[in-house]
Amino acid sequence: MFRSVRHMIYDLIEWRSQILSGTLPQDELKELKKKVTAKIDYGNRILDLDLVVRDEDGNILDPEQTSTISLFRAHEIASKQVEERLQEEKSQKQNIDINRQAKFAATPSFALFVNLKNVVCKIGEDAEVLMSLYDPLESKFISENYLVRWSSCGLPKDIDRLHNLRAVFTDLGSKDLKREKISFVCQIVRVGRMELRDNNTRKLTSGLRRPFGVAGTSGLH
Repeated sequence: MFRSVRHMIYDLIEWRSQILSGTLPQDELKELKKKVTAKIDYGNRILDLDLVVRDEDGNILDPEQTSTISLFRAHEIASKQVEERLQEEKSQKQNIDINRQAKFAATPSFALFVNLKNVVCKIGEDAEVLMSLYDPLESKFISENYLVRWSSCGLPKDIDRLHNLRAVFTDLGSKDLKREKISFVCQIVRVGRMELRDNNTRKLTSGLRRPFGVAGTSGLH
């Protein structure tokens, strides 16, 4: 609703500027005023505000100078016009959804390309960086992990792959695109000692995988 009202306000601001410019011919000015009043009435309706009854030129009817029957008939006409607009908007949205689903169904698969530039997280030891796709609503991962081994020096362990850390998540079908939200999740696993501050060589351990951090996008849709 916020997005709908925001778009309507933008339209009204633009139309107001055109009206105040004084450059429109009388017939175009009259049509533009009708569009403005129709947009205002429509916005009041979706916000559950009072319906304003108007005459043919879009002017608000004065209840002191208009009979009760005329006000009632004008109210009926205005209500009917707004309801027709609501039905039209609903029908258009349904058609868009149907066309989108048909397009997704006709497309065999999609892919997501990922290019890892750098890992700025200060880890202190060797680490494994795992990237995957996750459905937060179903609470499950929907792809395999892309694994990059990162050294304590802040570079890939496979130095030959420097500036060439790329992966493609393939076979994302129409079912995946219909998901309400897909998140890109990055997990960091520290590989080394049990504790970073463990400096006692007699107790020193190595090669242990310890969860270190995680990050994710709010959604790819």
